[in-house]
Amino acid sequence: MAGGAGGRGSADDYGLVLATDLDGTFLGGSDEDRRRLYGSLKDRDDALLIFVTGRDVDFLRELIAQPGIPTPRYIVGDVGTSVYDVTEDFAPVHHLEADIAERWGEANQRVMEMLKNEPGIELQPTPFRHRVSYYYKPDELSPDTVRKIEDAGFDCLTSADLYLDVLPKGVAKGPTLRRMVDLLKLPEDRVLAAGDTMNDLSMLDSGLKSVAVGNSEPRLLAALPDAPHIYRSSEPGAAGVLDAIKHFGLSG
Repeated sequence: MAGGAGGRGSADDYGLVLATDLDGTFLGGSDEDRRRLYGSLKDRDDALLIFVTGRDVDFLRELIAQPGIPTPRYIVGDVGTSVYDVTEDFAPVHHLEADIAERWGEANQRVMEMLKNEPGIELQPTPFRHRVSYYYKPDELSPDTVRKIEDAGFDCLTSADLYLDVLPKGVAKGPTLRRMVDLLKLPEDRVLAAGDTMNDLSMLDSGLKSVAVGNSEPRLLAALPDAPHIYRSSEPGAAGVLDAIKHFGLSG
């Protein structure tokens, strides 16, 4: 059988593949809610855990080293632009990243030069391999800036009224997760995606079972269609994830 939250085993062994955002979702809610969720994952021998996040590798290494945090097998990081195998010391999964890297074309410097004088945005200090990320002010961001990004052949993603990401065209959390499910032959009917902000939209609306937890960004809830595979939990953070596991009959 699979080996707990790390998910060692064949794809057919998985009773739950949890692909979850971190901030506000897996790390959200009360201490007790998080203990319940983390404990339930550690107690299972049929769960595969995937972190799907905008966070960088250094943050993730520190997070996973904390007592009580379940260890994921894979990380879809940097808003879907990177994929890492935690069991291989966070080595990039090249066959999942090849298309991303080709679409990006080492455009970091070109993007930063293009946007260096744009109003309402501030470059984030953390460098990323296949994206450029900014803090932004919603009342100062110009529609012309977004148009400039898109006209240059990139996607522009804003979330939480704070983050603006310039991404390779067609790349985000959802498309990368779907590619992972397909290439690793994961059981699609047992995958649960969980999130709470607009950068989770592509993942929650990817056709997989999904949950928008109770503290979700209003823009996300408004953008999600009404569909049986999309669950809107009234519970925040980790409690919302547990609620969705029960709702979809994935409790094991």
